[in-house]
Amino acid sequence: MQTIATLEKGEKGIIQDFEIDTIPLKLIEMGCLPGNSIELVQLAPFHDPLYLNINGSYVAIRKETAEQILIEKIN
Repeated sequence: MQTIATLEKGEKGIIQDFEIDTIPLKLIEMGCLPGNSIELVQLAPFHDPLYLNINGSYVAIRKETAEQILIEKIN
C-alpha cells in the first residue's frame, strides 16, 4: 500500500486505513476518514507540509503525518 506522502502533485487517491492514535483529531473531524477521496494540491519547499483536498476540505499536513495514512491511488 502507498501513503499520502507518496502522491505527486495532482494525483488522487482513496484513504484506506490509518492508526487512529497517530492522526490528529482535527484532521479526522475535517474528513480524513477511510473511503474519502484525497488529492495532493501543492507541495511546500522540501516537501513538508503537503497541501491536500480531502472531500472538498483544504488542509495542510506534515509529511510525518502523511506517511501514516494508507491510500489507494486512482486515475
